[in-house]
Amino acid sequence: MRAHPVIAVVTLILVGVGVKLTFFSSPIAAADAGSTKSASIDVAGIHREIKDLPVESFHDMTFVFPVAIDRAI
Repeated sequence: MRAHPVIAVVTLILVGVGVKLTFFSSPIAAADAGSTKSASIDVAGIHREIKDLPVESFHDMTFVFPVAIDRAI
């Protein structure tokens, strides 16, 4: 018997939230096309100016596979 008032209260709350979102929603922000400034980076120029980068040497074992040793005597 007490479920009916609870369902009614939950329904009223959901309807109230829906009405609030419908009528009091904030406007969608839009950026003005003239307000943005374009920037460009000269990637080729950056690559040409790079000199004396540190080099790390390591023992490359990419294509070295373990070999099973046959110990049949």
